[in-house]
Amino acid sequence: MSVRISKVVTRTGDEGQTSLANGERVSKASQRVCAYGDVDELNSLLGWARADPSNAAIQPLLAEIQNHLFVLGADLSTPVPEVRKPDPIRRISVAEVEYVEGAVARYNSALPPLEEFILPGGSEAGARLHVARAVARRAERSAVALSASEKINPQALVYLNRLSDLLFVLARYVNRQDGAVESSAQFH
Repeated sequence: MSVRISKVVTRTGDEGQTSLANGERVSKASQRVCAYGDVDELNSLLGWARADPSNAAIQPLLAEIQNHLFVLGADLSTPVPEVRKPDPIRRISVAEVEYVEGAVARYNSALPPLEEFILPGGSEAGARLHVARAVARRAERSAVALSASEKINPQALVYLNRLSDLLFVLARYVNRQDGAVESSAQFH
């Protein structure tokens, strides 16, 4: 599918409104806009993580996740149609959830078991993935809040939950590859 964008500055959002994928105008502060905005922020952070050359081993995985996040953003920006009406978009599905679950299993199997809480950080590449993980959790909270007031695709919540797990595992994996020591959280 090819999308042609002819104009970047439209002025249609100058008063705090935006259009959903179905054309409906809503506040830029609506829960739906917040949910897909958090997904967009997460996608940008993964682009930043991909910019780190030490992440070469996980570049294809991160690129695939970024594509999933475009699907998820469209999913969250488009209200679920009423029963018996055609759905105008592709939504995040069990297939993407299973893809993420497979990646969690694959990368986690290369790590020593976790025996304590760790502090986010390590190498720069690992720290970027920890930030992305935290934003994935925020996106999940936003999607949960949206689901409390409007019908959404239930796979969106499952996907975001699994993705934050994957990003945690990838941060640990990258830190291990970079020789960065994981710091234990201290409870005083």
